[in-house]
Amino acid sequence: MPTNTNIHDAFLKKINNYMFIILLLMVACFFTWSENINITRAIKVVGRMGLMLSSIGIYYKIIRYGAVNTTSYKNTFSPLFYLGYLGLGFLSFMWSTNPGFSALQWFMTFQSFVFAYFFIKSIKVLDAFFEGHNIRLYHLLGNTVFMLQLVFVVGMWIDPDTFFRLTNGGEEARLGGVMMNPNELGMLAGVGVACLIFDLYRKKKKAWTIIKILVIFYALFMTGSRSSLIGVLIIIFFHINQTKRQGLKMAIIGCVLMVIPFAVNQIILKGGDKARMEEILTLTGRLPFWQALISEGLPREPLLGFGYMRIDYKEFFQSVHTYPGKMTHNTFMQVLMNLGFVGLCIALLQMFFTLRAFTTENKETRLMLIGILIPIIINSFTEFGIFGESNYGIMFYQMIIFSVSFKNNPHLTSLQKLYLRKRRPDLVF
Repeated sequence: MPTNTNIHDAFLKKINNYMFIILLLMVACFFTWSENINITRAIKVVGRMGLMLSSIGIYYKIIRYGAVNTTSYKNTFSPLFYLGYLGLGFLSFMWSTNPGFSALQWFMTFQSFVFAYFFIKSIKVLDAFFEGHNIRLYHLLGNTVFMLQLVFVVGMWIDPDTFFRLTNGGEEARLGGVMMNPNELGMLAGVGVACLIFDLYRKKKKAWTIIKILVIFYALFMTGSRSSLIGVLIIIFFHINQTKRQGLKMAIIGCVLMVIPFAVNQIILKGGDKARMEEILTLTGRLPFWQALISEGLPREPLLGFGYMRIDYKEFFQSVHTYPGKMTHNTFMQVLMNLGFVGLCIALLQMFFTLRAFTTENKETRLMLIGILIPIIINSFTEFGIFGESNYGIMFYQMIIFSVSFKNNPHLTSLQKLYLRKRRPDLVF
């Protein structure tokens, strides 16, 4: 006869598997798995919609099992300002220079927002009713990143033409191919390392976790992403600073110092070519592009911008002295061009209240969220970022928002206790 504890453990294991699968598939839906545009649209739009509904289904599955939603908001400003940002983006359809494109981008961002809400809410409800359970966001996210990076590591050996992207006139091959921007893939690797480091803290058997981290590091190296490499090094030194074991700290510092010269030469300097220094100093041409956006593009629509995810009246912004660009390669510049100074103020206030809420979290949650945020923020300065065109970095940031917004009320109301006694008397102690 199975005990209640065994039943609960089986239920938690099933929920853990479900959450891992839908998170893995949700992140995978941001990739371009086919060159057929209809298949790609089906995956990105229909697939993500199905997974959003699945996240809602998992939440209500937990509720039907007998849990009660005791969560409330402890940090209302962060989600409210994010909704304000989305609200302004929705209104911008009226003045957008391409309402159809703005609407598509907005609905995909809102889709991931709903997914993140129910995904994190499910974890918070589990925290309240199954104290000490093993379902952790960092474990789910770390394993999701590992599986996706493993696909690319295996794929680059089996089918290099598909999994590599040629840049600099075909002189350089970077992991990512047509499926994902190499810098975005590198950012994903940084998030994976930040999450799996917590498995090193938590688990006694560390060999398998170390193997996962090494695979992700290898994938990061093959992307050739400078910003992602910097982000991972910051994460490592951040965690080194947290440990009190001096022997472990010195060993990690020694290994990092041995790797840095090779990584700097191969990724940042790209094999020692001095011509790359000019590329680095201009952030591969981004600095002149940003200067042109501010001096030429912004004065045209300074207050409310060109519309959600639009940076000009035409499809591309181009100055006489810069390359044509459809997006700004900087998430804050993107907001400024999309929604003007009004939108930028809302976005900056939203970030302020999110970061301020970190101080109210317990140490494990705070360190995990900071670790996830580091590669996302660094990526935001040179790529799509947390307020840019639809990408998984936005979804991760939305998860951070809800992770610092929800709190669990430890005291059940009389009505909640009555409900539990009727539905699941084995859960009432």
